[in-house]
Amino acid sequence: MNTYERLNSITDEGSFAAYEDDIDTGRVVVDDEYRAKIERHRKRYELYEAVLTGRAAIGGHDVAIGIMDARFLRASMGYYVGEKITRLFEHATKERLPVVLFCASGGARVQEGMASLLQMQKTSQACVRHGKEGLLYISVLTNPTFGGVTASFATLADIIIAEEGALIGFAGQRVIEQTTGEKLPEGFQTARFHKEHGFVDEVVSNLRMRDYLTNLLDVFGKAGRRNAAKKPAAGGGYHLANPSEDPEAYAFSEAWKNVKLARKITRPTALEYMCKLFTDFTQLHGDRVSGDDPAVVGGIGFFKGRPVISIGQQKGKQDIQEAIRRNWGMASPSGHHKAIRLMKLAEKFDIPVVFFVDTMGAACGRGAEEMGQADIIAKMLGCASELKTLTLSVIVGEAGSGGALAFAIANEVWMLEHSVYSVITPEGYASIVWKDSEKKKEAADAMGMCASSLYEKKVIDRIIPEPEPVTADNLDEICNQMSAELEDFFDRYGHLSREEIVERRYDKFRSY
Repeated sequence: MNTYERLNSITDEGSFAAYEDDIDTGRVVVDDEYRAKIERHRKRYELYEAVLTGRAAIGGHDVAIGIMDARFLRASMGYYVGEKITRLFEHATKERLPVVLFCASGGARVQEGMASLLQMQKTSQACVRHGKEGLLYISVLTNPTFGGVTASFATLADIIIAEEGALIGFAGQRVIEQTTGEKLPEGFQTARFHKEHGFVDEVVSNLRMRDYLTNLLDVFGKAGRRNAAKKPAAGGGYHLANPSEDPEAYAFSEAWKNVKLARKITRPTALEYMCKLFTDFTQLHGDRVSGDDPAVVGGIGFFKGRPVISIGQQKGKQDIQEAIRRNWGMASPSGHHKAIRLMKLAEKFDIPVVFFVDTMGAACGRGAEEMGQADIIAKMLGCASELKTLTLSVIVGEAGSGGALAFAIANEVWMLEHSVYSVITPEGYASIVWKDSEKKKEAADAMGMCASSLYEKKVIDRIIPEPEPVTADNLDEICNQMSAELEDFFDRYGHLSREEIVERRYDKFRSY
């Protein structure tokens, strides 16, 4: 798509007003042949340069928008492009606007020498300053996006979208093959490749782009707006979803039966809860480091008009292949990196986080150790404890060891009635304590891993009743109950400042 086709397909009709920036390129455009080439491109494509910027509306939301056009000298980044992008972020910062930037590039404008290279730093620092003001930046990587653009402002966004069919990378495929002598695999550096390797949130077709952007702007546009509290948050109070019930009523099954229920293949997964509880739910992918761990899912949506970011462990319960792909919900270091990225996104925009916990533990094995599993779990614990936004953790299935705890550091921790939460699996406990893994039933009783026991010990704050063990058939009923509890939760904490939220969370875990 060329600049004007893209502009018309994305923005509200008649809303675009270009930023008229006076940019003198005389000191960098000194070669006559290069100057003549620029003039030929201007006439041919009816563009002044490789990027157009301005103010517009998308789905009724005012934005600062930039569109790079690969037809114009492959949208290579020289002084003009870098200056225009930098000023786009400066305009947006001054006007308190989100930035939507369609990126494209074949690399540096080498005719301009070091001036071209230095645009990477200039654009990056303007982008970072915009972000520090709590403003949203959505980057759309179009075909092609390479070189210094990819290695600077294009990938510094809060949300990164890849256009369907785009080629994206740092060095081009031909350069890599010539330099290394290695034949690259099919699909290398495609949009899908980048999603699989954790570098973009989603791959979106041009037909869906406007709706996708509008949905993101809808959600983030309401971020940070707290409702007035109807009642104060309880200071260390613990109560059941139905206070009239005796806690013992929830323990009608022995512990091992609850373990089996928590592991049951028909028990709903984190994604099912997210899609039921949150409207317009949009998954966000990738850890921005090395991959997109299928064992950890997350995204953003609305809860009764309030933006919420949800993060959870996803067990693959459709078939054995899906279970293996998702590693039975056991997160790798990549999954923990993804969770931290989404937590930081929530903190920036003061969006509450709801965790859904369902794992027997974190991934173990050579690969996890080589990638620093212990280190990243420790970092996630630290991040969750100091996160300056409201957090809630709901244990919906099996919650084991540090892999579960990393997702259960929150202002409140809830459990579904037939879920379980423990330091280790019953099989592991029996093997360590009695040297006999067959004593798993006795171990389940000994560990006190049921919701009723953990509630009495004040490890958890609330129990969500399951009149019948939850399945897809009665999920609506459970989610209706959970929805009422969520609304009450947000009301009770709505009056607290960001600092008070952190202190309440600290005090909660300090008491254990």
